[in-house]
Amino acid sequence: MTLDHLPSLREALDADGLLAKKSFGQHFLLDLNITRKIVRQAGDLTGQVVIEVGPGPGGLTRALLESQAAHVIAVEKDPRFVDHLQPLAKAAEGRLTLISSDALKVDEQALIDAHAPGLPCQIIANLPYNVGTALLIKWLTGAFQPAAMHLMFQKEVAMRIAAPVNDDAYGRLSVLAQAVSSARVAMTLPAKAFTPPPKVESAVVSLSPLPNRPSVELLQALQQVTAAAFGQRRKKLRSSLKAVGGEDLCVRAGVDPDARAETVEVSGFLSLAKALSS
Repeated sequence: MTLDHLPSLREALDADGLLAKKSFGQHFLLDLNITRKIVRQAGDLTGQVVIEVGPGPGGLTRALLESQAAHVIAVEKDPRFVDHLQPLAKAAEGRLTLISSDALKVDEQALIDAHAPGLPCQIIANLPYNVGTALLIKWLTGAFQPAAMHLMFQKEVAMRIAAPVNDDAYGRLSVLAQAVSSARVAMTLPAKAFTPPPKVESAVVSLSPLPNRPSVELLQALQQVTAAAFGQRRKKLRSSLKAVGGEDLCVRAGVDPDARAETVEVSGFLSLAKALSS
């Protein structure tokens, strides 16, 4: 069976009697026109490997396999869908690898080395709502560096990722994302696009890495500083950062200790992180 002759996503789900599990944060995207649009955000995928997390019934997976991507590695925690996607893997004729694992625990570089060695990687995924933020922080601050990421979140989370300084949505996630990448909201989707529909709208964020990425050690310090600053965002930095150095840290970083977190540029937080780690 080829990709063109597979049953529709809904037919395949019905045949296997599969429903979304709330415990996995699952909301299925079954409209291939939408999943193809998400894939187009990534540009030309020729010669690249794509890591997808939470493929579920495979709507985005099918769109990825229709692209020029050299290989797709789909990481799925729910064993029901690892089995469900076997016909798709067979139809993909070696271009799809299914990994039964928790994406928070996998070593992405090891997966690439094992299944698509030497290829540049993008991460393209409709992330499960309950682990989306944790996965993003893992990819932003860890050693693995994808060529780009195109990720779907709840719209509120997506807006926080891309928010500029002094915006109401600007926070810890904004700083962590923008310290290592250029982030933009690429498209939004209404709740009715999903099965079952979530209670909120969703959005795809595209993240392209910046040159001169901070070291893993500096990013760890940045996590400490932003957690403290935005954990008490109404307080001045001299107070909110007290546990990591307070006013002295601010002075060493050249950041106004009377400022509040939402008014400090990403560069200011990087200065604070450098002062903390030195």
